Amino acid sequence: MQPPFRSKQEVIINVPLEAVWSFSMDLTKIPVFHPRVVKVDLLSGKALREPGASYKCHLSGGKHTCIEKDIEIVPLRKIVTVLPEDTFGISKILSDYTVQTTFQKVGHWSTKVEISHYYSTTTLRAKLLNLIAKGKIARETKATLKGAKAAIEAAWRAD
Repeated sequence: MQPPFRSKQEVIINVPLEAVWSFSMDLTKIPVFHPRVVKVDLLSGKALREPGASYKCHLSGGKHTCIEKDIEIVPLRKIVTVLPEDTFGISKILSDYTVQTTFQKVGHWSTKVEISHYYSTTTLRAKLLNLIAKGKIARETKATLKGAKAAIEAAWRAD
């Protein structure tokens, strides 16, 4: 069962769906577009996303990391990722934190990418964290989407 919906951010990338999907499936590209990720360790030994693939993101500043795991992939439509571990303590407070990224063709040359966040706030700590972090999560997700848009459009033009 999916936890409660918390927020959604979206962007239109002026590249066909198949190219956006291909770029998004490559875990080694995360540092290219994610403003806070400087390095990705492929914990599952897989460079491409697949159900069960885990990877560790090293965040800028060098102190923090998070482990993410893809749990569902629907080709050209959806990627569902969970956060089993992180050095911030978020995974301990929001133990069911789930991110769903969806892809939708918009005309021949554009793709809408939406990132939705889901998590339960059953404890007081979770409710407080939600109050404090919800806006920051939205801003950082928007920055990540803008980075992805720029990187994917630049790669598409270079091809």
